[in-house]
Amino acid sequence: MRYAQGGGLTDAGRAARERVRLQAVERFEGGQKNREIAAALRVSERSVERWRRQWRERGEAGVTSKGSPGRPRLSEKQIARLARELERGPLTHGWADQRWTPARIKTPIGRLFHVPYTVEGTWRLLKRHGWSWQQPARRAIERDDEAVEVWRKETWSLARQQRRSAKPGWPSRTKPGSR
Repeated sequence: MRYAQGGGLTDAGRAARERVRLQAVERFEGGQKNREIAAALRVSERSVERWRRQWRERGEAGVTSKGSPGRPRLSEKQIARLARELERGPLTHGWADQRWTPARIKTPIGRLFHVPYTVEGTWRLLKRHGWSWQQPARRAIERDDEAVEVWRKETWSLARQQRRSAKPGWPSRTKPGSR
């Protein structure tokens, strides 16, 4: 099969599928049979039959991509309002500290727009609109750079060392002496 079944295609994936269908249209016009087209394009005969029927009924527009099957859950107006709400800060939305996380952002989205989002969906929404995770503007006053460097050299180097023993292990779940 030329491409995997299932949804969730990107724009590039949809364009690639559309190119295959348009290649089939060229072959329809050339008078080739469905079996030949399916073999040449490495797709199923049923797909070629369906494309030929759509091409006969609606022309080339019948086989072109219709775009993303989903619609954006939030309009541009709602995205702008969300940006304003996020600028107000997490404190105004009930959190004790000043960190916005995708899990926290999905809550105001649900409250303001009554649209359910998953944490992953929220992260994709943020990424799609050019937002990223927050980084502190300045360092904490209490930070001791010397203590951090000592910790990195002493404690972290010990934590990174391998904990496995140098002797070979036993692949069986039972102990060798228990037979």
